[in-house]
Amino acid sequence: MQMFLRTLAPSTKTIACRTRGNCLRCYATASSLDPRDIRNIALLAHIDSGKTTLTESILHASSYLTAPGSVDTGSTTTDFLPAERERGITIQSASIPVHWKRWTFNLIDTPGHADFGMEVESASRVIDGAVVLLDAVEGVEGQTKGVWRQLDRHSVPTRMIFLNKLDRTGASFNSSLLSMLNHRLHPKPAVLTLPIASFDPQKYDTAEPGIEGIVDLVNWEVWRWKPSNESTYAAAESVSRSPLPLTEEALSTTFESSTKSHPMIAELLPARMALIHTLCDSSPELMDALLELPDKPSPYLMIPKEKLMSALRQLTLDRTILPIVCGAALKHVGTEILLNYVGELLASPFDVTVRDPKDLVAGVRKNAIQKREQLQVLAWKVSWDKRKGWMTFVRVYSGTLNAQSSLINTTNRQKERVSKVMLFYASQPEEVEALSFGGVGVILGLKHTRTGDTLTSMSWNESDAPSTLRSITPPPSVISASVVPHSRSDVEPVQEALQSLARTDPSLRVTEDVQEGQTLVHGLGALHLEIVEGRLKDEWGVKLQFGKRRVTYRENFRNEDPDGVTKESRWERDVGGKHMGASITMTVRALHEDATDPFHHQFVETWGGNSVTIRDKAGELIALPSPDSSGFDNLKFPSTSVVASLLQGISSGLTSSPHTLLPLSYLNITISSFSLDQGSPPSALTAAAAGILRTILMDAGAGRIMEPFVRVKVDVGDETLGKVVKDLTEHGGEIQDLGSGMITDDNEVGPYSQDGLYIPPKWLTPSSSGTRGSEVTASIKRSIHAVAPLARMLDYSSRLRAVSGGQAVFEMSNAGFRSVGEARRIEILKDIGRL
Repeated sequence: MQMFLRTLAPSTKTIACRTRGNCLRCYATASSLDPRDIRNIALLAHIDSGKTTLTESILHASSYLTAPGSVDTGSTTTDFLPAERERGITIQSASIPVHWKRWTFNLIDTPGHADFGMEVESASRVIDGAVVLLDAVEGVEGQTKGVWRQLDRHSVPTRMIFLNKLDRTGASFNSSLLSMLNHRLHPKPAVLTLPIASFDPQKYDTAEPGIEGIVDLVNWEVWRWKPSNESTYAAAESVSRSPLPLTEEALSTTFESSTKSHPMIAELLPARMALIHTLCDSSPELMDALLELPDKPSPYLMIPKEKLMSALRQLTLDRTILPIVCGAALKHVGTEILLNYVGELLASPFDVTVRDPKDLVAGVRKNAIQKREQLQVLAWKVSWDKRKGWMTFVRVYSGTLNAQSSLINTTNRQKERVSKVMLFYASQPEEVEALSFGGVGVILGLKHTRTGDTLTSMSWNESDAPSTLRSITPPPSVISASVVPHSRSDVEPVQEALQSLARTDPSLRVTEDVQEGQTLVHGLGALHLEIVEGRLKDEWGVKLQFGKRRVTYRENFRNEDPDGVTKESRWERDVGGKHMGASITMTVRALHEDATDPFHHQFVETWGGNSVTIRDKAGELIALPSPDSSGFDNLKFPSTSVVASLLQGISSGLTSSPHTLLPLSYLNITISSFSLDQGSPPSALTAAAAGILRTILMDAGAGRIMEPFVRVKVDVGDETLGKVVKDLTEHGGEIQDLGSGMITDDNEVGPYSQDGLYIPPKWLTPSSSGTRGSEVTASIKRSIHAVAPLARMLDYSSRLRAVSGGQAVFEMSNAGFRSVGEARRIEILKDIGRL
């Protein structure tokens, strides 16, 4: 196959085929793949947990790269945007096919920063398996729980943990596993591999960091990596793997040293026994197979690995257990083992079609793709390229997608023409003739398709229901900035660039402030808007600057009566001598801020934190998404229908409070009945709904103002701890914890139990526990956990640098909206010019 080059800064890296026709680039034009051998997976984690480094290690192990790139030098394959290489962070998700043994992995590398949560949201919607990375020094962190909740929201059926960075000082397998239980990721973590810090037992006594080998408890073998003099480990060709003995007597001499026995020897059999016990608890077949074996030699060593793997796969598919493997991606330790378990354990498209009833709009419970010959495709990402134009990333849920075919977008009823079908290796395209069931690729030529839209073949008709897969809802924006073009001639190019960028990034909203006569962009955080401004200048070449950043405040409903306020209203007008009229009965009540409220449903985020329901003829309440969201079923409720018109009126009324002109949140609106006078257009319902909602809000009085808050974690030395705490409290921050690292969400009721689980001893990763047998050594830095108003944290990077002398680092994640007191309310209204 032809070799190709990619120009990198500051050096040039060669990417070549080293498998003599067996790599995926040679394999890409095959007519079809067995869906049982496809794994659609994503790497997800908190920022700086090593996702991109692991991606490079995977590409190197699979022979896609002759030499892996580095985040530090900006030479990685999946971080190809200039801003990504400059900052050393992942900004957008990147998809790349990987061929490993008999499997094809459609691998998606995702950002770890909360400001780019939309990329994780869209990737989570189309994957069947997730590898969640944990930094073995930090354990479960804020965004770890954030991506875990996203996986829960999209019902991703299979997951596993890769415990990374075990080569670092302070890495702890024990503490990381306990953090999974403390933060309630899963009640049954199953340890499949154990790290060997060194094959020299004396290094366990001196507490030296490192990882030289891994014990595979399922396949009962040990992998050994040879250290190199360049602080990295040898390439895969020099890795050795050896089977472990099948008798306890022979096992006792494993890793035998001339000076003393290796401490790992005594831990191997108990770890394997604990794993088998965990599996047997939920697998009667494995228990029967274990009981059938003789007592001598140990049945835990003699049980066939095929039976163990079969039970592991089934329990992983059922989410009964959470598999855990370990390694160090930077040194390419454990990557091959991870790939083996991804192929063996994670779900294939054949295992899941529509994985959950929520995957279908309007609560329809039938399987939308029982007929696999009927083409059904979900667009999960849209991108723009100056040479190729609009590129639509898709997943094929049924049928086969062919190049030069015609499709219909069932979300907006637009016809589309596919010019090319491609596989993308990060930024490098590979044209193919077709994508089959389960495939992930890119379509060129689509003009009207946005993220979350469903595409099907032209043979589809409206009687084929249900037709639209559940869409992808962007997270709500929390910060905004004004857009200032440099000159009048720049206004139109800036507007076009904004609309194009908003199509590629649905979490970016563009609105017009009529009162102040300016364009506003709304995003997920300060870093998000900073990147947006840079991309507009660099990629679209427009001349602009962003004005003062300001957060998005909201207003809630003042009336706290559980029954709310019910009003029956009649709307009538004479337009051009023609009578128009509509009647609506509407109930508005306060929606509680937590998900325990019975009116919380999957479409709340599409309404900006509100709940809208309509009572049908049978008296049942039906929840519907906002008509402005990509998840709205335009086929069932076209824009000219009475339901769409009614919802459009509610949406209009929620955009601006009659008291403060702020968007409204935490309202539950129920339409008990509505009617349209004969001969009146549906738009009469739009005006009637907006009018009655405004009347109810005016009569109720001004609600409380809601302010966005963020969770903040600051790692700082003891010498500047007091200054950092003082700065946080002076800017409205609430200190929650100093150094424990065990902050949990308010709705978490406590850690999962350790009973019956295998918890590795602390000395297993010796650098985390000092000399073997000693207590945990004190950390040089302390971790401050706090909650603070986002508006007062926009300049926190420079403030923290000043008070800590540049020696502290911080992380932020969204903590939702909170009501403010009267003093802060007046301060906010003055700041936004409403008082």
